[in-house]
Order: sequence, then structure tokens, then C-alpha cells
Amino acid sequence: MTLSNADIACRRATFRQLHAQGCFVLPNPWDAGSARYLQRQGFQALATTSAGCAWSEGRPDGAVSLQATLEHLRVMVSATALPLNADFGDGFGATPQQVAEAVSAAIDTGVAALSIEDASGMADAPLRPIDDAVARLRAARDAIDRAGGGVLLVGRAENFFVGVPDLQDALQRLRAYADAGADVLYAPGISTREQISAVVAAAGAKPVNLLVGGPTPLSLQEIAALGVRRISLGGALARAAWGGLMQATLPIVQEGRFDGLQQAASGAALNALFR
Repeated sequence: MTLSNADIACRRATFRQLHAQGCFVLPNPWDAGSARYLQRQGFQALATTSAGCAWSEGRPDGAVSLQATLEHLRVMVSATALPLNADFGDGFGATPQQVAEAVSAAIDTGVAALSIEDASGMADAPLRPIDDAVARLRAARDAIDRAGGGVLLVGRAENFFVGVPDLQDALQRLRAYADAGADVLYAPGISTREQISAVVAAAGAKPVNLLVGGPTPLSLQEIAALGVRRISLGGALARAAWGGLMQATLPIVQEGRFDGLQQAASGAALNALFR
């Protein structure tokens, strides 16, 4: 499906408006089929998952190239009529200039938003120095501004995701990312009311994204009451699908039994969904 400039602009405006008030769930499909299913379920927008995309290609998270990621974004943008938020890793560049070039290419796919994270990928120093992270985010901001069209920029503080659960450092990073031009702030891995409230307070007027990657005692309504604007699921839906595959095949391999196929979706229902 080829999208017109007007259609892309409409999606971006719709996505921006979703962040103005209230709280919405932003689920993360990993392919065109899961995206279309989620659209049919009534979700208002979608986000890609770098992990889900990588697993679908038989790769670990972080091992998908820029070009493969851009192709995935084109497929996902075309799969539904919903705005799409791109999980864009660290920006796919060794330098801020290279990040800006990659972001420009991502914008051309028709996405409504993209995120830049500050993880370094190095075990001994899993977070980039804050000045480096800010420079990369500013480069992304400049690329978005040059392109026009209203793409949202999400700044991510990865502290709790990479084993450095320092809340004060995460808050400092998020404030710096807001000053650098991030439209939405995101600290994946926070989970308690106190942590969430602290991030919302640090964000000020900026919308906050909360990752819910598994069961939580907090309901959607309770999360909304804390001031969160959007809830993403990360790779959780992809992991649920992989969990279903594992549960279906293990009895076959271990016991020669086919009981695990009981929960399989109906072929007729799937055909009807995609017809």
C-alpha cells in the first residue's frame, strides 16, 4: 500500500493528539499480521518492537541492521491505517551525524514517532555518557525539524533496562532529553508507583510512556491516575506468541503428545480476520 503525504500527515496529527490528554495503550506487533489483528481489536495506534522484529528473523534483539529495520518499518506502516511509533534503538549511528541520517531515513518510511535510547551495548558501561546521549538526541531532533511533518521524538533512559537502576540518574537523563527536544519521555523498567510518579514529575508537561512488559498489580486506570499518557508493551506480545509456540511443541518433543495444540487459534477465524 502506497501512502499519500496527506495520509501520513493525518496519522501523525492523530498520534500527537492522542498524547494531549488521558492515557492510551500502545501495543507492539512484530509483523503485518499481528498489526492487523491489533487494529481489529480497536487500538488507536501501534509501536514496533525491535526485539519482536529480531526474533521473527531468528536474531537476538539488537542484531537487525538499519536497512532491515527501515524495511520492517515500511511494512508495518503499510499494514494498517494506524499511526506507528518506531522502536529505533540507539539511532543506528556511531556519531550524531550518522544518527541524524538514519532518523531522516526512518521519517521517510511514514512513521508517526520514533524513539532513541541511551544504552551503549557495552557490558562494562551499559549507558552512554549523558553528554553523548544528549548530542545524539539533538541530532535526531534536528533531523525531524528539517523534515517537518510533526514526527514525535521519544527520549529513553535505559537505566532500569540495562542493570543500572539508579532512579536519580534516570531522572537527570530524562530532564536533559526533554531540554534536547524529546516530545515524550520513557524510562523502561520502572514499575512502582513511586518510580512512576517521580518520572511523571520530572517530565513536567511532557507525556510519559510506561512499559508494561508483564503482569502488574496496577490497572490501566491506576496507571492513568499517576499521570502516564501512554502504555507500551514492548516485546511482551511477541514473547507471549513465542511462549505459545513453545508450550505447543514441548509435549510433542518430550512426550510424543499433542495436547499443547488445544489452544491453537482456528484457521477459519484467522482466514476471516485477514480476508
